[in-house]
Amino acid sequence: MHIIDSHFHWWPRSVFEKLCKRTGFPSAHVNERGGYTVRRHADEAHPLPSWKEWHDLDDQLAHMDGLGHQVDVVCSIGPMSVFFSQLPAEEGRDLAMHWNEEMAGAQRRYPGRVWASAAIPLVDTKIALDVLEHAVGKLGLMGVNIPGSIGSDARIDAERLEPFYARVAELGLPMFLHPTDAIFADMLDGYNGALHLSLGRVIEVSVAASRLVLSGLMERHPGLKVVMSHTGGALPYQSGRMDKNTKAAKLPRPASEYLHRMYTDTVSPHSAGMKFAIEYYGIDNVMYGTDYPCWDPATCLALLEELNLSAEDKQKLFYDNARRILGLKDPVADKKLAAAE
Repeated sequence: MHIIDSHFHWWPRSVFEKLCKRTGFPSAHVNERGGYTVRRHADEAHPLPSWKEWHDLDDQLAHMDGLGHQVDVVCSIGPMSVFFSQLPAEEGRDLAMHWNEEMAGAQRRYPGRVWASAAIPLVDTKIALDVLEHAVGKLGLMGVNIPGSIGSDARIDAERLEPFYARVAELGLPMFLHPTDAIFADMLDGYNGALHLSLGRVIEVSVAASRLVLSGLMERHPGLKVVMSHTGGALPYQSGRMDKNTKAAKLPRPASEYLHRMYTDTVSPHSAGMKFAIEYYGIDNVMYGTDYPCWDPATCLALLEELNLSAEDKQKLFYDNARRILGLKDPVADKKLAAAE
């Protein structure tokens, strides 16, 4: 079977080496697992670690080759995306553009097998727009990443960002929304990170997506293509509660109508959670995703087998939906078309 993994992380080492050279925070250092540990501030209880498997794209693709399927991947940033908005504006811009150059290089090395999305610093709206245009117009990246917060500011729905979201919608780009640890990690401390990793990230991505709904951004920009990570966080399971309690936001439609316009992946180590996500969003709005290297693709595939999906639904889930939702183009077909013209 030909598969597209819509939730896949490759982190270029060159970006982390730049963070290692910083004297202030955020900063990084090499750790004993062959990766890096990134800190937002000096007394952070649970800094963000990576390990060897995050940083070698060739090895990652070789791992995919061992699954017994042809697997293409879509690179999104994940929890690192917040750091571009925690740096001083110009430094965040430069580091984001460096990240995007690395992603574009990966697309060129593996045309049609690797697609990649852009880092966007949100601390300055003009910079966000400039980086967006460079990433999409010049580098050919296929989407953007939105952190769950702008540094420690939870307001990703800030009024000043309206032109940015309008442009993303106009371009029809998928917008990957992933938790980034900058809001709830400190208040959900303890248990060696178990509380935050289990619930904090789910809460953060759910709050961030709710802001896009309750602010009216999704109403004003119906072309916004929000890709929620981790089977939609808590939102599908609390959809009725949102409809009941969000009337004060004075939206013209129930909140659940906007939630149903979102897209999600299969990142849930629980077949019942996967099943409910498919039932809530609809089979046309869910894409196979593994969160590799945070999670084992073989386990994801085994859990999906428990759902006994039809051949038609499997084709959508594993391949067709990602091509359509994410706007993934066949580079070979593009070259043939250009030659014919």
